[in-house]
Amino acid sequence: MTGVPLSYIIRNLWVRKLTTVLTAGGMALVVFVFAAVLMLAAGLEKTLVETGSHDNVVVIRRSAQTEIQSGVAREQAAIIAARGEIATAADGAAEVSKEVMVLVVMPKRISNKPSNVTIRGVSQRGIALRPQVKITAGRMFRPGSAEVIAGTRVAQGFRGAGIGETLSLGGKTWTVVGTFDAGGSGFASELWGDVDQMMQAFRRSAYSSVIFRLANSGDFEQLRRALEDDQRLTVEAQRETLFYAKQSEMMSSFLSVLGTILSVIFSIGAIIGAMITMYAAVANRTHEIGTLRALGFQRRNILAAFLFESLLLSLLGGVLGLVLASFLQLYTVSTMNWQTFAELAFTFSMNGRVVVEALLFALFMGLAGGFLPAIRAARLDIVEALRSV
Repeated sequence: MTGVPLSYIIRNLWVRKLTTVLTAGGMALVVFVFAAVLMLAAGLEKTLVETGSHDNVVVIRRSAQTEIQSGVAREQAAIIAARGEIATAADGAAEVSKEVMVLVVMPKRISNKPSNVTIRGVSQRGIALRPQVKITAGRMFRPGSAEVIAGTRVAQGFRGAGIGETLSLGGKTWTVVGTFDAGGSGFASELWGDVDQMMQAFRRSAYSSVIFRLANSGDFEQLRRALEDDQRLTVEAQRETLFYAKQSEMMSSFLSVLGTILSVIFSIGAIIGAMITMYAAVANRTHEIGTLRALGFQRRNILAAFLFESLLLSLLGGVLGLVLASFLQLYTVSTMNWQTFAELAFTFSMNGRVVVEALLFALFMGLAGGFLPAIRAARLDIVEALRSV
């Protein structure tokens, strides 16, 4: 005798429409919370990873975790910039940028609450090294001037960061002359200005980092060892993609752990709900179960049928939860990056990993909620089951 027909299982869910909807809805809410946290962590990771380019190299002070903590002396920066592995632009100049990064406090537009914002001093080569950065309104700042351009997230979220507005930072007044889109990267949460003007205003005698593009991407390991072994230097080099990916590790891990804990707590209620639903289904279909056994279906067939019914119910809830969670991609979240202590704006991101993990989580709830009721159904005595009318 083959297993119980799939049509029979689906029909039972359809007959019990109200309980099916309520149970699947409860599971959908849990999956929604679980997926939302995963999407938050994925969005943070995506934003920071896309900030970097694989062929770009970031050089910072040895043991510094971020550019904010780093300091590269001018003499050291000159030695790094003279390396032959650095790509050359069409005009013959090396594609290298000596940059400085500082944190400034700015009030938010809506709440007026102060928050940290990253301001980056860059050279014209530094802008060319980030092809994802595009001016969307206004113009580029002029070298040697007290002008800045603002990332779209900063321009929208902070007072004084709009085109034509002024900012008093580092004892100097800066005029915002343009806004730029950063292609979904973390640069959209920064202010950019001329590196020499920034160093003068914020009284910095050393650069924060040196960024350059490799002429040959395969030379990275050799170059990294050469820089880190050079006795004149106290620096470390990383590919830009890896450098920014590390910036998301702490926050992403925290969000994942917190989301898992909350989802497990909420899932207990969903599992209990599924269990009650399946126990009720067993109680209401005792006569049917007896009939199926009399027709020759084995205990394992009954067990598989009820377990599959519970899994189908949870899968329905999982899909519904993911559909609801997908709308979160329309929203932007701002939070402090725990690595740099600067505010970072990013969006929820749904990817294949989030979908798979959310559906597996939903199926786990279905399995946990349907296992005991399925065993009860499989253990029913044929004679006793047929007598219950």
